[in-house]
Amino acid sequence: MLNPFDRLGKPKADIKKSAHAPKAPARPRAKAAGAKKVGLKPADGWHKRNFFTEVLIPSLFTKRAGKHKAPEFPELKGNEVGVTWIGHASFLLQLGGHNLLIDPNWAKWLKVIKRVRHPGLKLHDLPAIDLVLVTHAHFDHLDRKTLRQVAAEQPIVVPFEVGNLVHDLGFHSVHELHYWEHFAHGPLRITLTPCHHWGARLLHDSHRGFGGFIIEAGGRTIFHCGDTAYFDGFREIGARHKIDVALLPIGAYDPPSGREVHMNPEEAVQAFHDLGAQWMVPMHYGSFRLSYEPVDEPVERLRACARQHGIEDRVMIVPEGEPRVF
Repeated sequence: MLNPFDRLGKPKADIKKSAHAPKAPARPRAKAAGAKKVGLKPADGWHKRNFFTEVLIPSLFTKRAGKHKAPEFPELKGNEVGVTWIGHASFLLQLGGHNLLIDPNWAKWLKVIKRVRHPGLKLHDLPAIDLVLVTHAHFDHLDRKTLRQVAAEQPIVVPFEVGNLVHDLGFHSVHELHYWEHFAHGPLRITLTPCHHWGARLLHDSHRGFGGFIIEAGGRTIFHCGDTAYFDGFREIGARHKIDVALLPIGAYDPPSGREVHMNPEEAVQAFHDLGAQWMVPMHYGSFRLSYEPVDEPVERLRACARQHGIEDRVMIVPEGEPRVF
């Protein structure tokens, strides 16, 4: 069982800076590599609705749905890959004889926002984790408490200027990447990709990077796009990599700020086509009420759009905690 007290007193991990990090005080610019950075200014009319009364308060009185599953991790053969959605943007990936966690978050609360579905697995039921990836610094993706419990002297990979948020949690090393930069760990090759989002954890640190990850091993490729609105960069990612499984967000597309920060289900299907991926696994819905849309709407719209495009057999809507083999 994981013991959080094991991390106390650990020295800070060395942060391996991106090779593209500037030597001068100037900050790396996301848009220089094809990413699109969303500004903080709300859209017109954002104040005409009340997120507090329409979404936040009702969710406080909503009983958490879902349940923890008993771990039944598959025995993979050849170059098979195992994908387990834990909830929100959190995944356990098993490939190349390694276990990876992406954006692990077992938090019951995001400050005042309640988690309305349990994670699919309990933390102590995870297999030994060889590598951790975090797509950006937002609280729903970078949860320091979860990361402290997961950290066991393995490496962690993050976008540029995010390393100082995770270097004191018990990881062996922290590796910052810029867009299209690679990190190798045994048979695994990790590449940071651009997206259309922003990386500030608070208001003063907008210099932090954000993106998605290409994970390659044994001739197989998985793509986790992180948080993103739809953008034309998906075509470039698909042109650079032959993607087997695309993990794409479909929720939080009607945010209280009115900004264009997340894809809706129809845009996710378009991104899936742009990427040229074989299978799609949806994510970023159901766990936290971050947006105005009804909690069941993203999946309903995704199913309808998949039927319309004749790709129902390639869109894998999976319950939390149930592994799928590709």
